[in-house]
Amino acid sequence: MLPKELRVTLNINEKDPLEIYVDDDSKIVLKKYEPACIFCGGMNGIVNYRGRNVCRDCLQQLAGKLEDETKDKP
Repeated sequence: MLPKELRVTLNINEKDPLEIYVDDDSKIVLKKYEPACIFCGGMNGIVNYRGRNVCRDCLQQLAGKLEDETKDKP
């Protein structure tokens, strides 16, 4: 468990998920998990579809691509 002072400073609640990774300098990094789009990495307007996070912009682009592809087929 993280000390309360650290959680308050980083705006992390007791049950918030964290990302834990090692950076280029071999330092262990703890970061509050924030869902990001699997395509662009953006965090605005996230929609979860089948366990994957996709932003609304990428969803619109995918829908446009699908529409374009179905127009081209006889």
